[in-house]
Order: sequence, then C-alpha cells, then structure tokens
Amino acid sequence: MNQHFLNRRQFGARCAALGLSLPTASAFMAGQASAQDAGAGAESPPAPRTVTFPNGTVVPALGQGSWHLGQGGHPLPVEEEAMRTGIALGMTVIDTSRNYGEGRSEKFIGRVIAGQRDKVFLISKIQEDEIVAGNFTRAFQGSLSRLGTDYLDLYLLHSPVPKVYLTRTVAAFEKLRAEGKIRAWGVSNFTVDKMEELFSVPDGHRCATNQVRYSLRYRYFENNVLPWCTQHKIPMMAASPLGGIEDARVLLGDRTIGQIASAHGVSPAAAALAWVMRSGNVIAIPESGNPEHVKENAAALSIRWVPPDA
Repeated sequence: MNQHFLNRRQFGARCAALGLSLPTASAFMAGQASAQDAGAGAESPPAPRTVTFPNGTVVPALGQGSWHLGQGGHPLPVEEEAMRTGIALGMTVIDTSRNYGEGRSEKFIGRVIAGQRDKVFLISKIQEDEIVAGNFTRAFQGSLSRLGTDYLDLYLLHSPVPKVYLTRTVAAFEKLRAEGKIRAWGVSNFTVDKMEELFSVPDGHRCATNQVRYSLRYRYFENNVLPWCTQHKIPMMAASPLGGIEDARVLLGDRTIGQIASAHGVSPAAAALAWVMRSGNVIAIPESGNPEHVKENAAALSIRWVPPDA
C-alpha cells in the first residue's frame, strides 16, 4: 500500500479546487491514516459505521439511493445486481420515492428486495402535490404496492408544504405510525426555518430525519441544518453524497482526493463518502447501477474519520 503523505504545505495548496480548508482536509487524511493503522495491527476490521434514529433504531451510515434506477440507465439485471451487492455488503438503507421515474424506481426496488424485505431499511416519500390534492392515503398505498411490502421503515415528506397543510400531514404520519404501517417519518429538503416550523406543530418533534443534498462539492447545509439536527438528536440524511453527474466527475477526478484514497487503499468515492459521514450523525445514500462501483462505495463503512487533535 502506498505510504506517501503530502506535507501540510503541499496538501493545502491542492485543496482549493474542492473548497476544503486545511484543517478539515488534514483531519480527513488523518482519519484515513487512523483507519489504516488500526487495521494493520487489529485482529478484525473496524465495525461498520452506524447511525441511531430517535426511536432507537440503528442503521448503517451508508445506504443506497435510487433516483435514476429502473429507468433504462443501465440494463436492469446489472442494476439489480448492483443493489443486491450493496445489500450483501451492509448498505441496507434503501431510499426511493414515487416520483423517481413515476414509480419505476419503487417497482425496481420491489423486485430487488423480494424475499429479503427483512434485511433492508426501506424509505419512500410523498410529494407536496399529493398532500395538497388530499391524496395522502392513495399515495402511500401506491408506494406499498409498487414496493411489494406492507410497511415502510421510514416515510418522508419530499419537500416543504405550506404551513396550512403541515399539521394534518404530521397527523397523517402519526396515524400510519400508530397503525404499524410505518416505523418512523421524516422530511426532505427542509431548511432550519422549515424545521423550526415543523417542530412548532403538534407531534412535529417526532420527525426522525431531514434528507438534504450534501457532499464535498455541495456543503450548504453543513453550517445550519447539520448542527441543528445534531442539537435536536436527529440524523441528517445526505442525498447525492458524491454530487450529481457533473459534480461527481469533478470530485472523483480531483488529484487531492485521489492521493488521499490511494494512500489508504480505497477508491476516491469511498474517501469522499467517509468525509460525508465523518460526524457520526449523517447517513449517506449514494446511487449506483454498477456492481463494481457499489463495492468501492461499501468500503466507506469501515473508514474512520478522526479530528487532527484526537
């Protein structure tokens, strides 16, 4: 394994393209080194990273997204193999939504998890327009049908709704939870102001997570939503943790990330995912229809990030 490390001046000079501060980037590299050194003399690899929801449910810190899966991007058998590979490697948090390919993503996942529903933590979402139109129950039942299941582990409101609909939406979530049809509920794309608004309505504090876009290339929520979620003891879920198609190309081709990854025997994707999960309160859900890429991503579960003064 390549043991080369950049000195602080060399490393700092190469961080600008990613917008990394020297302390943050150096700490990340230190975390990679810590994982490597621990593995060298340990009898077994470090336990996979996990995150705990407010209800006590513990899940892997790394799951799988499905925004574009089941929609012709790759041959379906290849995509199905990719997701099954991820499940086998511990990436058992599976995220989808009705509006991903107008239900095709949910149908795709339904086929993949058939016969192994008990192995996955299954998430889907309801849309603002479905709530405004009064179609909450119909939307939920449609998702269950396409997924081939009778319950969801987590059901998310995909985007904020006008406050006039918020109380009834939370009440509908709570009714499903009381009936055992969902284990928990949460939201997606909520700012801190919207989270405060949510927590102001009855039972709004029962929200289990907020899913937002978050990656090394898109750090907007790092200074507001992430600390707010940590303060309120709910995990943040990172959508697109490797960026979109263009962002991922830039991120995974970055020389600094490549050197960090190479020095510690992992792929650039695994290094970038480990950075996203570094706080211990973030669940990353990268999407991939390629089995080999999924294997590379899965390595992030066993990478430990530590601050430089730890």
